[in-house]
Amino acid sequence: MNTETRDLVVVITHGIDHELSSVGLVIALGGMTSGLKVSIFLTSAGVDLVRRGASDMTHVEPLEPLADMLRDFLSRGGTLWACTPCVKSRGYTQESLLEGVVIAGSSVMHELIKRGAATLSF
Repeated sequence: MNTETRDLVVVITHGIDHELSSVGLVIALGGMTSGLKVSIFLTSAGVDLVRRGASDMTHVEPLEPLADMLRDFLSRGGTLWACTPCVKSRGYTQESLLEGVVIAGSSVMHELIKRGAATLSF
């Protein structure tokens, strides 16, 4: 039996105004529940998800509220990256983002992919 934990990188490009952002979080949390080590890379409008207060009003029924899913993901040890150029283009700073979010370029994701991580995009 393979006891090595598999990595999953979920790329989310949609923001709070699109249901795919919530779907991406559901898939990421499900991956954690199934034993995967999950990282989320937010790019384009996806970085808006982690601006402080932005996700508080987003709730796609029957899913959990987006803000709750983000808190759950981080509390369970998930890695949450926000694309550096995407953050900068919106005028966000580290202080603008939820605690636990790491501003990073795509190389962090590429390193996991090179080591065999599966990827899903939303």
